[in-house]
Amino acid sequence: MKKGFVLLSLVLGLFFTSCGTAQDEEAISNVNTSNPFGLFEGEEPTTPNKTEFYEPVPPRVRPGESGLPPSDAIVLFDGSDLEQWRSSVTQGPAQWMLNDDGSMTVKDKSGDIETKEHFGSIQLHLEWRSPSEIQGSNQSRGNSGVFLQGLYEVQVLDNNDNPTYVNGQVASVYKQSVPLAMASVPSGEWNSYDIIYHKPEFNAQGDKTKSATITVLHNGILVQDHFKILGTTQYIGWPKNNPHGDGPLILQDHADESRVSYRNIWIRPLD
Repeated sequence: MKKGFVLLSLVLGLFFTSCGTAQDEEAISNVNTSNPFGLFEGEEPTTPNKTEFYEPVPPRVRPGESGLPPSDAIVLFDGSDLEQWRSSVTQGPAQWMLNDDGSMTVKDKSGDIETKEHFGSIQLHLEWRSPSEIQGSNQSRGNSGVFLQGLYEVQVLDNNDNPTYVNGQVASVYKQSVPLAMASVPSGEWNSYDIIYHKPEFNAQGDKTKSATITVLHNGILVQDHFKILGTTQYIGWPKNNPHGDGPLILQDHADESRVSYRNIWIRPLD
């Protein structure tokens, strides 16, 4: 009796172990890769393969060399023309000035320019330069701005020996988030912004269900760390959260002879 019982136990044990392995493999194949370990609640796995998964395979992207954009980027400005842009005022051709060094400069009082294409969540790279000749002070020196979805501004400003309100200084999320550091190069030299932006979400009733977030590197220095944007970046008044879809990237003409220049603008949609 004892031998028969032991043999039966071994057979049943192998059967349930086999079933368990098959179930585990099926469960692993259905892992939610945005939260891969959410599956493993309860007893902790004892073999490495139970916490490994092989899909989805990330697409291969070739990094840019010597400042060039990566292989999957949309080049918005490479110095050759303004075909990707239009006037925010007239919706006609952008009127900013093209320069021989591959940059463009705000044309005084011509108005903002915006991309013809609309975007949501993005990775953005651009370079900007304030004039080497110092003119104006406070918010009237080298002032421009980068508007994501046309609504949320990362401030461009010459703050070198030029104090202003800190939630409006260079690399601030305008009127909302003070940068973690002031990382500007000397006036007249080129700055870079690298921005990771995730758009807000709204439900069918038009209520915001998830805030936009933004991370900004200014000349390689982390200055905004996954900040939750409160709403539109208003000059006067509180942030607004009206529902909206994708929008253009806007570069600001501050209309005070700031003459900010831009170059090497590329974008990678993240939606």
